[in-house]
Amino acid sequence: MRLRSVLATVTATLAAATCLTAAGPAVAGSATADPGKSPATTACSPSASIDGYSDALDKTTYNGTFVGNFSALAVDRDGAITALSDRSQLFTLDPATYQPRSVRALAAESGAELDSEGLVIDRDGTRLVSSETEPSVRRYGQDGTLLDRLPVPESLQVAPAGRATRNATFEGLTLLPGGHTLLAAMEGSLSGDATGIVRLQTWQRHGGGGFRLSAQYGYRTDSRLGVSETTAAPDGRLLVLERGFTAGVGNTVRLYLADIRHATNSSGIDTLNGQDEGVRLARKTLLADLVDCPSLGATARQPQPNPLLDNIEGLAVTGRTHGGALRLLLVSDDNQNPAQITRFYRMTVRLPHGG
Repeated sequence: MRLRSVLATVTATLAAATCLTAAGPAVAGSATADPGKSPATTACSPSASIDGYSDALDKTTYNGTFVGNFSALAVDRDGAITALSDRSQLFTLDPATYQPRSVRALAAESGAELDSEGLVIDRDGTRLVSSETEPSVRRYGQDGTLLDRLPVPESLQVAPAGRATRNATFEGLTLLPGGHTLLAAMEGSLSGDATGIVRLQTWQRHGGGGFRLSAQYGYRTDSRLGVSETTAAPDGRLLVLERGFTAGVGNTVRLYLADIRHATNSSGIDTLNGQDEGVRLARKTLLADLVDCPSLGATARQPQPNPLLDNIEGLAVTGRTHGGALRLLLVSDDNQNPAQITRFYRMTVRLPHGG
């Protein structure tokens, strides 16, 4: 979601990921093993640790294009990092240095710019991109050519066409293991649903690679937070970033593990209040509140409860440790705002056993 208007006022695929080693660049803020220090010095929680951060791309350009406004990350089939800008730019980044290798522009059918927020790289290399304008999910070729567009339920469309609120629609997009189920996460609640309950929409692959509408699930966010990203874990559960911003205080960013396997299909349920008997929302478990991470010497350009924090929107699984923990790469959306930072974060997360 673009927060530039608020902040300006306040401050003036997965398959490739399972084998990729994401060491990341050697930058200020890297957390390295030190036998004289406790491992707890990098811990954000019992389940997660911060391994380093990089501001190397902040306020830079590549071939005349501003590098930033990042809203999503994905790992390409060759191991490169693909970063999606909400200004309709798709960057290919070096996985070791994050330096851009290429950039391609994306557009809607009319040629208009997208408010692009979610990204999936499909098994054939096509790019699935969600835009929160309508909202929509479109498929693009590797060269940026628009291929087609997926159907979206009427209720999820922005009012007056549907019940969604502008800038609070498809913020997260992920392909579940096996490649048959695509999932998009709404950032905010539909009109009529209880505040904090958002919809997770799925599509099932069919025929020659297209997707048909499938089940929908409810997920409850924490108070005053919205979903900024959703990424599938290797076991089919979901990593969910919840994010919020409070003027004069800064960002709240929490990483959850969500499980939709026992949730009720809500595609035929008009309103979700979280109290209906027999309607089960996705179950979630807190992995880390990033305010509790060590700052690693990071600095902020506006008030933050932890100077490491910024407007984090992108998340990708980049590999596993020898012990089976997940390596994650996160990125913040600087909104092209001098008070915000394009910052990459490397984390390690150990998932609890799923039931």
